Amino acid sequence: MEKLIITEHLYKKFGATVAVDDVNLSIPYGEIYGLVGSDGAGKTTTLRLLVGALKPDSGKTVICGFHVEKQGEQARARVGYLSQRFSLYEDLSVLENIRFFAEVRGLSREEWLPRCMELLDFVGLANFKNRHAGQLSGGMKQKLGLASALVARPSVLLLDEPTTGVDPVTRQDFWQLLIRIVSQDQVAVILTTPYMDEAARCHRVGFMRHGQIIAENSPSQLRKNLDGRIVEVRGGPLSSLRLEVERLNGVEDIRAFGDKLHLRVMIGFADDVISSLTTLSHVHRDIPLGARLVSPTLEDVFISLAEVEAEP
Repeated sequence: MEKLIITEHLYKKFGATVAVDDVNLSIPYGEIYGLVGSDGAGKTTTLRLLVGALKPDSGKTVICGFHVEKQGEQARARVGYLSQRFSLYEDLSVLENIRFFAEVRGLSREEWLPRCMELLDFVGLANFKNRHAGQLSGGMKQKLGLASALVARPSVLLLDEPTTGVDPVTRQDFWQLLIRIVSQDQVAVILTTPYMDEAARCHRVGFMRHGQIIAENSPSQLRKNLDGRIVEVRGGPLSSLRLEVERLNGVEDIRAFGDKLHLRVMIGFADDVISSLTTLSHVHRDIPLGARLVSPTLEDVFISLAEVEAEP
């Protein structure tokens, strides 16, 4: 399968801070790749290197066969980029914003007008084409940003936390649009996200920490690494429950998930931990609880990877 995005040993630092450290990517068309990590992990810097907004200290990036460092204009012409912050013109209308980006990309009126109307209908903004961008809601601004990124029919989409700050319904709408884009146009997508439920929708996920990709695979394969090691505990005040659970052998980590606790246990200890919790419930009737083995989430995986990486 043709690779539309390739990086080899990408490296970038600012002063003494290493922002991107030996990042290697290989992403074919038709794939949504999620780049996940805490703030400062290097996700946004990686995207800026890919689009050519920053120059790497070493390594190379190839977009649709063009070397970004040597053939920047040709590479950027194949890329649609949506940054974290709304970067469109608030005093222009919705249609004028898309027209601007279309003409910057060299589209004639005969090309951009039907394309703009097609995109506005696609993202659900056709009825707002004359509204100033500054008067749009946060979700509508993100949809306008996506439409502007798509106007030149890019082969590569780079989306930097595209749904941060928007409501759950808008997030769902945005993902439905994205999935349709990938299936219809066969583009390659890299997006950064702080949301693990969004990462779970990606074909592959790269967990990033201190500028490095510390794990990369499909969400199902990443979760499989913790199969049989996540125990969910319910009941009783969480503060009291945590104190009791901390004393059990085989428990590596304890995290609150809503009104429950997720315990990551050592390999082979799940049955022992559940048995101990059952006994505890009988002894301390003032702390009624239930315990069961559950499927790991990507958040469980991320926490586990971050702890392993942090060990000396």
